[in-house]
Amino acid sequence: MGAAAGVAVAALCAVGLSRRSRAHWRDAERSLRAQHDDALAQAEARVLAERERAALEHEPLAAQIESLRADLAQRKWVNEAMESALATERAHSAEALQRAERIAAEAARLKQMSMVFERWHEQMISLMAQNRDMHEKNQVLSSIVSHVLIVSLNASIEAARAGAAGRGFSIVASEVRTLATRSQELSKSYRDSLHRNDLVTTATFQDIQAGGKMIAAALASVESLTQQLHVQLQEAHDGVPA
Repeated sequence: MGAAAGVAVAALCAVGLSRRSRAHWRDAERSLRAQHDDALAQAEARVLAERERAALEHEPLAAQIESLRADLAQRKWVNEAMESALATERAHSAEALQRAERIAAEAARLKQMSMVFERWHEQMISLMAQNRDMHEKNQVLSSIVSHVLIVSLNASIEAARAGAAGRGFSIVASEVRTLATRSQELSKSYRDSLHRNDLVTTATFQDIQAGGKMIAAALASVESLTQQLHVQLQEAHDGVPA
């Protein structure tokens, strides 16, 4: 009887201990779950805070990147515009250089023409001087012919007065008078030719003078234009990088 009671008491103690053990484990499990949930919540909060911080840091960084992209695009546009302007300027410079070469060639041609006109001018002056000299000589010849004609007439009169004795002298005087008359006609024709030559020479001389002045004016204009193009080319060379 006493032994049975002891077994019963022991059994009851074991049951009590088993219940307390299960309660302890349930409490421990709840505590662990609570700790796990708390740790998980804290981790989620930290992750969320880190995301928010990263987002806040990303916004100005993204703005800076966008600003840099816009700045690069602007610089690219400016560089393209400058390259286009430089290409245009180089084309203009090349065109101006070609114009300068053509103008230089034209200036050289005008200088040659000017030299030719100067030579013609000198030759015309010499020709006009020769014409004046020929006029003077023809006047002397005409005066001599007139004098010979008068002498031949006087000789014919004296031969007529001499009668038969002056017949031979009369023939000579008549022949001299005929030659003097022909010489006088030739002198007049020569004088007329000289006058016509004077007119042609004077007109040609005036044309040469006018042409020389026109060439000189054209040459001065070409030289001025050449100087202007030289200045433009120099400015373009100074303004365009190599």
